[in-house]
Amino acid sequence: MLKNYKILTVTHKKTNTEDIADFIVPTDDKAELASRLAAIKASCGLEELMYLATCNRVLFLFSGKIQLDSPFIRFFFQSVNPKLAQGSVDYISENVQSFEGSKAIHHLYEIAASVDSMVVGEREIFRQLREAYEECRSYGLLGDNIRIAMQATVEVAKEVYAKTRIGEKSVSVVSLAFRKLQETEVPASARFLIVGAGKTNRLFSKFMLQHKYQNVVVFNRSIGNAELIADRLGAEARMLSELENYEGDFDVMVVCTASVEPIITQELYEKLTRKVAKKRIVIDLSLPNNISGEVVENFDFQYIDIEKLRQLAKENMAFRMGEVKKARQLIVKRVEGFKMRFRQRQIERAMSDVPTQIKAIKSHALEQVFKNELDKLDPEARELLDRMMDYMEKRCIGIPMMAVKDAYRKLHQGSKPKTQIPKSKSQK
Repeated sequence: MLKNYKILTVTHKKTNTEDIADFIVPTDDKAELASRLAAIKASCGLEELMYLATCNRVLFLFSGKIQLDSPFIRFFFQSVNPKLAQGSVDYISENVQSFEGSKAIHHLYEIAASVDSMVVGEREIFRQLREAYEECRSYGLLGDNIRIAMQATVEVAKEVYAKTRIGEKSVSVVSLAFRKLQETEVPASARFLIVGAGKTNRLFSKFMLQHKYQNVVVFNRSIGNAELIADRLGAEARMLSELENYEGDFDVMVVCTASVEPIITQELYEKLTRKVAKKRIVIDLSLPNNISGEVVENFDFQYIDIEKLRQLAKENMAFRMGEVKKARQLIVKRVEGFKMRFRQRQIERAMSDVPTQIKAIKSHALEQVFKNELDKLDPEARELLDRMMDYMEKRCIGIPMMAVKDAYRKLHQGSKPKTQIPKSKSQK
């Protein structure tokens, strides 16, 4: 039954990312994770179970004839994380969202299409969802119900990305900064100074690696963090205190630190450039800015600063949000289509024993009911009879399957899902 689909989820929409950690299965070991999920599935009486955990979402999709009420939800998450057994009932109920039946399918579609994401239109969640499915399938936790739900989910996500522009126009400040850099056609041999080695500059370095920028020196207060970026790029790591004595010049400077005061002052910039005029690019991704206003005002370079990037990101997000309405319209139609697909699959499963039953009837007739009469037939007549029985068996197997499908199509005015469940040889 469609109502057997259930989702329990904790997301950025209802809680902060730190609290989300309370609701994940607390292990990084794959074998232990498989064992823990199998135990949860058994103890909660579930038929199938799929688990997804990201930095801003944890989701459990399952199938089973259970009542999705507060006692079950509390028991479920205390099975997921025993530490929650000490927590209050209110804490669990305040953080967990639940979905059932077609609403669960609708929510699954919105996740895959990134309509429900923290960053609308980012396709990373689609990849994570597919990987979670494959992982749980390898653990032996899944069956036919989640299989067809995920098959449909993949189709919906692809349709949304193909028929809307929800994934266009980047909303990542770092991505936009790198695109601005690429517009300047900086050669791979360009000399880079990276000042700061936090999350932002680590992400920026990933784009650099993709485009093979490796003439790089990284400066940071912590040499360990600087080495994380330097090792990735095959670059050099130095302490931030050494920056004022650096004599290597640069073509591009990328600055992002936690300092509330400008790092690149007029005096330091003059030392770094040795007052040699040339085309340079300075990217400031810090809040507040780490490039002094005097430097921006008094020196000639191409300046890419975070405030303009944030404004562009805001405009791009507004564009994506305008595409959400189109995406949701597609999703609503696809949920209705899934209802029909699910019912058709239930009929196919119910009819799956028909070939076996017909074969059993044929065998019983030949070996018991008419055995004496058949033994009296000459070989030629017996061969003809066997061929006739084989022909009738094949025809009898096909007739009820075709009749059910024809009736089903007429009932739903000839509509059928875009992608059919593969037929067995007995159905062809």
